[in-house]
Order: sequence, then structure tokens, then C-alpha cells
Amino acid sequence: MPCEPFFSSALASSVVAHAQIPSQRINASSAQAIIAGCAAREAAANQSHSVAVMDTGGHLVALVRMDRSSVGATEFAIDKARASATWGFATVGMEEGARGTPGFANAPYVVTVPGGVPVFSADGTARLGAVGASGEAPADDIACAMAGIEAAGLRSAPAPRP
Repeated sequence: MPCEPFFSSALASSVVAHAQIPSQRINASSAQAIIAGCAAREAAANQSHSVAVMDTGGHLVALVRMDRSSVGATEFAIDKARASATWGFATVGMEEGARGTPGFANAPYVVTVPGGVPVFSADGTARLGAVGASGEAPADDIACAMAGIEAAGLRSAPAPRP
């Protein structure tokens, strides 16, 4: 019986690209800066998210549930952050991977809803962890996570290779 490859080509190239990036652990100060950046964006947009920041091992470093965010959104933010931290790429990529790779949606720590984004060092040479945001529309969840990463002076993608 032939064995089918587990990863689609898009998913495989993402995993291979990130596999070469050394990882370090995000610190509490950076995690708090990410949450502050998300909170500032939310205040301007009159939105309410839950935001989780995890290190590369999927361990929670910081968590906040904004005033109007639900408990369910908080748990989902944790799941999105853990998925992105574990796999090393954004949950929007997991959504694409699940469409092209049979069984991927059922793999451990896969979340196929946008809002989980990896966090890389300011120079893009090390993966530090991930942020997960939930509570609004998926595009707003991504925008919240990205605003937090930017506010912390970090990146959501590795540096381009020369």
C-alpha cells in the first residue's frame, strides 16, 4: 500500500523554512508589550479580544481577557497561540494546509482558524513563540496579533534568506 505524504507542498515548504530557524524563549517583558500593543489597537477599534502569548514550547507566558471578551474566546486564543508556537507558522497556514493535506486538521495542536501568529526576534533570526488572539472576526484577530508583535518591536516572520 503506497504511503501518501503528510504535508502539502505549501505546508511542507513552510515547515522546512521554519525548521532552520533557531528558537529562543520569549520573555515576559516582550509578552506584556505584545498584549499592550493588542490592547491599544482594540481601544482604537472599539473591539474586545482575549490574547495569549506562548513560548516555542507552547507554555503560556502572558494572557489577558479584555473586558467584553468571553471565556470561550480566551480558551480559543490559548489554542491559537499554542498551535502557532508548536508548528512554527500562523494558523491561517493551518487552514490552507488542512484543505490540501488529508488528515492534517486532526493532527495535534492544529487550529484551522486565523488568529495564531508566530513571533520572531526583531532581526528575524530566532523564533521566540507565538501570539493567539480571539474574540472578533478572524481578520481582526490577526490584526490584533500583528499590532501586538509590531508594538513589541518583533516580527511575525523570519528574516528573508540572502
